[in-house]
Amino acid sequence: MEFSSKLLENAVYEMSQLPGIGKRTALRLVLHLLRQPETQTQQLTKALGALREDIKFCTTCHSISDTDICDICSNPGRNREIICVVEDIRDVMAIESTGQFRGLYHVLGGKISPLDGIGPQELNISSLIEKVKSGEVQELIFALSATMEGDTTNFYMYKQLEGIDIKTSTIARGIGVNDELEYADEVTLGRSILNRIPFENALKSP
Repeated sequence: MEFSSKLLENAVYEMSQLPGIGKRTALRLVLHLLRQPETQTQQLTKALGALREDIKFCTTCHSISDTDICDICSNPGRNREIICVVEDIRDVMAIESTGQFRGLYHVLGGKISPLDGIGPQELNISSLIEKVKSGEVQELIFALSATMEGDTTNFYMYKQLEGIDIKTSTIARGIGVNDELEYADEVTLGRSILNRIPFENALKSP
């Protein structure tokens, strides 16, 4: 792809680094920005800059937040005895949109994937175990995507909890195997939360 401007080429290159954005799509987006009022582009730049500089991670659940403790964790109306364990904030948003869950969350920040160099130490698992040991939590819901990596992570956490008196459950397999949680429709996801099953039962499934 030949460019008449080095500035344009650089902008397209940076835009194409975003997931799912190829060079042609990046060029279309950059040209669209050039056609917009300069103030709109400045607002986008300002929003992205603020995102990088001011974003926080909740000290309790590790979700993305504007404050040290996110709105969900600081909400006195949430059930603090139940924690839903998810991969990232997209899953929190997906479950919240169902309106079926009133507990708290714990964001792992990924899934165990040796091929990608992601082990338990790279995830927020140790802080989850410490949270459980505090005694307030009565149930953990493993709500990771039904993939091999998700199941591996669920099993690892389950083994780490051996000897601790706590109920563990996993969302019902209304979520298809190998499906990502964020793409499930709200009805299916909501029913999966409500119809969760004990995690040890999931281990016996064929």
